[in-house]
Amino acid sequence: MVTSALQLGQLVATASISSHMSADLSFHTFIFTSVLRHQEGDWGEVCEEDRYVNDLAVTSDSRIVSVYHCCTEHSYEGDRIFIITEADRSVTTILWSSEY
Repeated sequence: MVTSALQLGQLVATASISSHMSADLSFHTFIFTSVLRHQEGDWGEVCEEDRYVNDLAVTSDSRIVSVYHCCTEHSYEGDRIFIITEADRSVTTILWSSEY
């Protein structure tokens, strides 16, 4: 887990994520909460190896990938979202697992 907030850069979402955020306040809240978790170093439902790689990536300026499970009511395009912060910390993208 990260001890200080991860720099996210520009925050972007795929068209599908954005559309569902606009139409569903609870999904918007889920996305917001997931981004905060990602920023604080809670990588969600990644395997132990990916958790270790993410922890190292914070200090080695590598790409960071988090995975969060959507509850059934939010499963529009799949049951998981990915949040990816690029190695140079210029952009963080939110997308469905099916868009990865």
